[in-house]
Amino acid sequence: MLTALVLLGGCRSTLFASLNATNRRAGVDTQRSIVFDAQHHLMLDVYRPKTAVHAPVVVFFYGGSWTHGQRGWYRFVGDTLAAHGVVAVIPDYRKYPHVKMDGFMQDAARAVAWVHQHASELGAAPDELFVMGHSAGGQIGALLVTDPSWLAPYDLRPTDLAGFIGLAGCYDFMPIPANEKDMLGAFGRDAAAQTRAQPVHFVSNHEPPMLLLQGEADHEVDPSNAVSLAHELEAKHDEVTLHLYPGVSHNALVFALSRPFRGDAPTLDDVLRFIRAHDRTGDVATLP
Repeated sequence: MLTALVLLGGCRSTLFASLNATNRRAGVDTQRSIVFDAQHHLMLDVYRPKTAVHAPVVVFFYGGSWTHGQRGWYRFVGDTLAAHGVVAVIPDYRKYPHVKMDGFMQDAARAVAWVHQHASELGAAPDELFVMGHSAGGQIGALLVTDPSWLAPYDLRPTDLAGFIGLAGCYDFMPIPANEKDMLGAFGRDAAAQTRAQPVHFVSNHEPPMLLLQGEADHEVDPSNAVSLAHELEAKHDEVTLHLYPGVSHNALVFALSRPFRGDAPTLDDVLRFIRAHDRTGDVATLP
């Protein structure tokens, strides 16, 4: 089914529209296009259980090689998490070549700070805030929770977050190959500049608990990224759980959060298990 869906016109918009159309959920309220950064015209979408009160909240950063992607494409992520008792927030962020790393990292930090500030209005608990990301979004989220400089302007620390959930994230990708022009443009060509982009470089025993999910059949982000970050976290005595899924590809890992492809990987079960284990509200449950 996934292959057929990908072939629908060869268009990402068509792909995600078709996926989202098959994943609508009852019991979920949606608020779209909420402005969280008027200066840069950045908005976010909120998916919440209708009964949410002090629920855990997940800020999800989508992938797209730091160059493309839209929050609306990932409605299936928001619907699915909300249907299981989690408030889900999906923000946009500026991308290369319009900005380099500092730009999209500042956007991500601002989105997390906004959610922390407005959590109670969304039916969520500010001290139950998880950051989650797929692929390039995994790198963005992981850097937020390892390098404290990004959240510091908002008087937040990585340990103020309940946890990080990485899906096939880019955590340890030096040196950047010479043919990766966009990555070199976004992160820089010299070693010092590229080091700033590596979450694995900043691990210091001051991180929130982490869940790292990775498909072993991923040909876009090498599984060594997740393995490397897990080893570094373990060496610093941080709490980390690593799951490597045999036969699971890069996109199948996140598409498994949708109803049509739920059986392709245990992504949802592992994500919910992690949230429950680090949630003190007791509100993570499957809605009718």
